[in-house]
Amino acid sequence: MQTKPTPAGTLADNVLYFARALRETGLPVGPASVVDAIAAVEAAGFGEREDFRATLHAVLVKKHEHSIIFNQAFDIFWRRRGFMEKLIAMLSPMAEPKNAKKQKADGGATRVSDALFKQTPREDKPAPSLDLDARFTMSAEEVLQHKDFAQMSADEIATAEAAIRRLRLRHDAIRTRRLTPDPHGHRIDARRSFRRSMKGGGAMIDLAFRAPAEKTPPLVALCDISGSMSDYTRLFLHFLHVLTSERRKVHTFLFGTRLTNVTRSLRHRDIDDALSACSAGVQDWSGGTRIGASLHRFNRDWSRRVLGGGATLILFTDGLERDGTEELAAEMVRLHKSCRRVIWVNPLLRYDNFSAKAAGIRAILPHVDEFRAIHNLASMAALCAALSAPERHNFDPKQWLERAA
Repeated sequence: MQTKPTPAGTLADNVLYFARALRETGLPVGPASVVDAIAAVEAAGFGEREDFRATLHAVLVKKHEHSIIFNQAFDIFWRRRGFMEKLIAMLSPMAEPKNAKKQKADGGATRVSDALFKQTPREDKPAPSLDLDARFTMSAEEVLQHKDFAQMSADEIATAEAAIRRLRLRHDAIRTRRLTPDPHGHRIDARRSFRRSMKGGGAMIDLAFRAPAEKTPPLVALCDISGSMSDYTRLFLHFLHVLTSERRKVHTFLFGTRLTNVTRSLRHRDIDDALSACSAGVQDWSGGTRIGASLHRFNRDWSRRVLGGGATLILFTDGLERDGTEELAAEMVRLHKSCRRVIWVNPLLRYDNFSAKAAGIRAILPHVDEFRAIHNLASMAALCAALSAPERHNFDPKQWLERAA
């Protein structure tokens, strides 16, 4: 059977437009990547939609966290009815393409839609003038403080990242039983007092005082990088990078189906280099979730190394465990006993009708000290303040168990 010739420029133009859309969303797609993508599609060929997706994904996606944005852009760009099937028919007339099912927009869809369908403003058309009362309006910064990370556009994410870099952790030192010289202390240091008196011949005793020493406790973060958490984990890593640059005792672990220590990667001064190093060292980004097995690995290999000295642990996950909850509950008991304080931050708390009905959530809640939301800049600033403040009853996890009961 004689095949139809492919119209000149059809494949190259569409791949070029698609690459430009990816670049608008923030993905590092250059001219060389576009040429490689066109050559790869022509060399590999495809007969179905997923074959075309896999070929472009292999060339245009360089990091694990970019896969979600790529999939959203691919679904939106080829959403026109019958357009994808016509392109497949032109490139491979013998193939019988299958009807692709429409998927519900996930996190990042707003960011992709802005890049695909944004319009260039016309200079000859003046912008409409709006006269509004400032008492009934909110500034862009105030709106951004309460906007969900998953619903932000590319420009809003860049603004949010800049706001996260300005966050500062308050003084969170804790008192120890060791005493240190302090002129305002309440305990007399007998040895130093006698040494001072010997300098003056013993005629007068100059008292020296001591007070309990203070030290900064370690901060340990266990972050879920499964598919449902990747949009929030990326921005939370910006927050951990800020804390790592300010403090020396910050340890960060990522887990999906396995546990990965990315503490050294986040010590890079440049945030892009730090995230690139994290992405290169993690193999299960946007994959499944095995919370119990990951906590078992942490308790066995790392808890005694990083949880000493009154450490505070931040558990960043939605608590949706796929395995059994018996191991998860046992590991949470051991984890809670190994540190001074456990703070669980969960993006699911952004929903008003949230209820602790999932088995994984009910297994974790009894063994945490605070249960907080983490889905926007306001909640992240509240977490930053909570790390140096005493425990608050408003975030007691017991109230969620009582509501579910």
